[in-house]
Amino acid sequence: MPKIVDHLERKSNIAEATWRVIIQQGIQAATVRKIAAEAGVSLGALRHYFSTQHELLLFAMNLVKERVTARILAIIHTDLPPREQVAKVLLELLPTDDGSMAEMEVWFAFTFHLRSAGDKSAELDDAIYPLIVRLIDYLDQHGLLKQGLDKGDEAERLYALVDGLAMHAMLEPERLDRQRMVRVLNVHLESICCG
Repeated sequence: MPKIVDHLERKSNIAEATWRVIIQQGIQAATVRKIAAEAGVSLGALRHYFSTQHELLLFAMNLVKERVTARILAIIHTDLPPREQVAKVLLELLPTDDGSMAEMEVWFAFTFHLRSAGDKSAELDDAIYPLIVRLIDYLDQHGLLKQGLDKGDEAERLYALVDGLAMHAMLEPERLDRQRMVRVLNVHLESICCG
């Protein structure tokens, strides 16, 4: 009986191998040959799924985005109080454990690589700013945002805070650990929320 191959799982495994090569050796070392070896597949098998290195890199990058999005959607569909939901969603945007740190490293490596290669495609959109705008609106709709705040300005501040925390957590993980990021996010939410 022939073996049934789950093609999406195989593509995801190759993408995860791409992440490992990038994290261990840098994006410049992420050649098709090295990725195939890391994934334990032949070059021909890899080329069956991805005809170009660019196609593979975009798939691997989008896999990061899909996994983070899935975790955020799971939080949104809980019965947590609105402010707690917002805090948990924001934490999903930060490198708070080994898995999310790897995703963040890969995301930044891809983003800088594609930008330096002149790729201005929509794949570079991480969708974080629109999400933050929706989170500010969500707090406001639930009567939790302090009166008199400019929602546009607050979205920009929160976006800058999340990006800054993510970058510094990657650069100085021993200084900016999960507990400190949680505290900083909660202090910020307290400053913009009432009650």
